Amino acid sequence: MHFVIMGCGRVGASLAKALDGAGHSVAVVDRDPDAFLKLGRDFSGSTITGIGFDRETLTQARTADAYAFAAVSSGDNSNILAARVARETFGVTNVAARIYDPHRAQVFERLGIPTVPTVRWTAEQVMRKLVPQGSITEYREPSGKLVLAEVHLDPGWVARPIKQIEDATKARVAYLTRLSSGVVAHDDLLIQDGDLVHLMCPVGRLGEIEKILDEPPAEVMEEE
Repeated sequence: MHFVIMGCGRVGASLAKALDGAGHSVAVVDRDPDAFLKLGRDFSGSTITGIGFDRETLTQARTADAYAFAAVSSGDNSNILAARVARETFGVTNVAARIYDPHRAQVFERLGIPTVPTVRWTAEQVMRKLVPQGSITEYREPSGKLVLAEVHLDPGWVARPIKQIEDATKARVAYLTRLSSGVVAHDDLLIQDGDLVHLMCPVGRLGEIEKILDEPPAEVMEEE
């Protein structure tokens, strides 16, 4: 798949190298040509010097062919503008924008641009936004037996109650992140599009739970 990354700082470079190492096609955009030195000699993708929300620059980066676009420069406004241009002009479905000001997050997410506050922003978090699947471990309790993980949900779980997730996985949903704010989970709370689900379970069952939630609920599959 082809990925376009705007910003070649620490996170952008780490993400680009990870995607390149996984065999994907990667184009990195940055206004400072010296920033590309962070990619190292083994990077086989392309580099484009220019402004990340400029249409000509994004065309050079083959944004129209991109599976996903990540805006991880040092400016909130530039990141959001670039992400919107990638989605609305070039038709990229999977976009993510780095954000420094958490108070803006709800506004940006209402525009359909997934964001993560910079304190949590790592290459792993970006990858999760661009290619949602599996889980991200957030905490392990001292004995190492239990893990709190952010898990990916198939879209078929939207509008389903928390209790249905817990019944299907035999695990406990600790809380949701909705529009960048934490929401305490309860049985009747319905999943909304864009929610992040944080689930506590035994370490050894995480892989099994990922497989369950990466598919629609059983009754939806039966109806199909």
